[in-house]
Amino acid sequence: MKLLVFVPPGLLALLATWAALATPREPVPPLTPALVPVRIGVLAYRGPDEVVASWGRLPERLNMAIPERRFELLPLEGPALSDAVRKREVDFVLTNSTQYVSLAAELGIRRIATVMLPEAVSPEQALGSTVVTLAGPKALTELSDLRGKRIAAAADDAFGGFLAAAREFQKAGVDLEAGEAPLLLTGFPMRRALDAVKNGEAEAAIVRTCLLEQLSAKGLIRSEDFRVVAPHVVAGFRCATSTPLYPDWPFAVVAGVDRGLAKAVAVALLSMPASEAGLSWDVPADYQSVHDLYRDLMAGPYAYLRTTTIEGLSKRYRPYLLAFFALLAGVIIHVIRVEYLVTRRTGELRAAQERAQDLQRESEHMARLSILGEMSGTLAHELNQPLTTIATYAQGLERHCATGQLNCALVKDANREIIAQTERASGVIRRVRAFARKRVAVREQRPLAETVREAVSMFSAMLPDLPPVLVESRLPAGTTVEADHLQVQQVLFNLLKNAADATAGLPLDRRVITVIQDRLEGALSIQVADRGPGVPVETMSHLFEPFFTTKQDGLGLGLAICKSIIEAHGGHLRAELRQPPPGLVFRFTLPDSTP
Repeated sequence: MKLLVFVPPGLLALLATWAALATPREPVPPLTPALVPVRIGVLAYRGPDEVVASWGRLPERLNMAIPERRFELLPLEGPALSDAVRKREVDFVLTNSTQYVSLAAELGIRRIATVMLPEAVSPEQALGSTVVTLAGPKALTELSDLRGKRIAAAADDAFGGFLAAAREFQKAGVDLEAGEAPLLLTGFPMRRALDAVKNGEAEAAIVRTCLLEQLSAKGLIRSEDFRVVAPHVVAGFRCATSTPLYPDWPFAVVAGVDRGLAKAVAVALLSMPASEAGLSWDVPADYQSVHDLYRDLMAGPYAYLRTTTIEGLSKRYRPYLLAFFALLAGVIIHVIRVEYLVTRRTGELRAAQERAQDLQRESEHMARLSILGEMSGTLAHELNQPLTTIATYAQGLERHCATGQLNCALVKDANREIIAQTERASGVIRRVRAFARKRVAVREQRPLAETVREAVSMFSAMLPDLPPVLVESRLPAGTTVEADHLQVQQVLFNLLKNAADATAGLPLDRRVITVIQDRLEGALSIQVADRGPGVPVETMSHLFEPFFTTKQDGLGLGLAICKSIIEAHGGHLRAELRQPPPGLVFRFTLPDSTP
């Protein structure tokens, strides 16, 4: 059974108004034959003229937003539009939600925007069906009361005008398709269904939501003459409805279309101002509710379910009914088992993700401890110097006391030097503890130059034989970045240590390490360059892999952790051969968050 979907003319009128009045007409830059054409297939269930009236300005607006392309409308009826998508004759599709879910399931089109009606609560809650009957003491109140009563509708494949209500009737135990409530199809405009109720031709009518209020506001009907059957309360929705609300027409991209073009079109649509009537484009809605509706009605992409119903099979395959029940039971058990496994594995995946985050933090901590372990000898030397000085001055004071040559000036000088050396040793210990401790990531806005300066200073203090480090900033003063600055310093510390290790044993002029702060592709860039020996090309591609190392005592985690830290901040870390050689350059970027 094929379903032809129609959208109420009231909606088309709103769309036409919006398209014509959304913004003042602006001159369109002349298009040249060299521009690449982009075809938009539009569902034309009421003919090409209606498409032009409703959507004629859309290509013009897109041409203005994306001048390097030429957008064209291609009005097509439902089957022809599906065939055009299948043959890749269109790049984008503008159609109703019913055809969209079918094309998405069959051909993989993807929505990038959704039409927002002025009365819509959200992109997912825009329209539904309103079932009305004449007001009066004998008015029908529940959908089940309409069993056996004649019901008027514009068409049996109109979404708001029939299908949304048909699902609720089915839930109430009234199968409209089976004739449990005879249908009177009045055709469009949808107001004819209301006229049929008022003239006594039907006991109730199905119309799209807000049509009753719109006609009443125009003085075309009296709302007090009608009563809504089984009103469904939707918070924030100002129109009466008998059903849940569903999303409206989507603008979708055909599979295989350039992602950059799709993104540009999405941005252009979402940037269009609302029309005077309030019609606009919004972020793509979730059409799962439409899938659920079709699944319940066994229509559209779920029409195949009709061959699995007891009613249909019992008429043609009565001898095989018992076998079918057995098969159905097996399918149900399988579905339940699959649902159970999916639920369980979803929980396991969530737990695994939490464990991965914990392991990431542990890895960062272990990386810092690994660096400190490698530098333990240097740290001992750095602490031994102030301690030796303190001991020397203390012994000197003791000797002077023994000889009786002690005076106030000598005690002051010795005490001052002891205090200075104590603070020096304390500073080393503080820096080591701050670098090694476990901590929760905290992001703050700080100058980038300050972060770099602290990292180089800490590194220089912990390695007295560090090669010369030249710090150059090409950024404006006060350039800031929002980041976990201790993690950024950890990355710099690791890169500086790698550079120092790479240049160990080389002549002094080749041991210089350069740290440059600059701007790259709209982001802040920090590069650490050395003049160490070259790295084979095949090794370059493995530098950031976990457990890959070129050091005899290395763990192979330093660069992998650095990469994950930078990517968690929204940046990138990469390595390249220095030009002119020899040497390596490690460069990472961070988003610029300067106010």
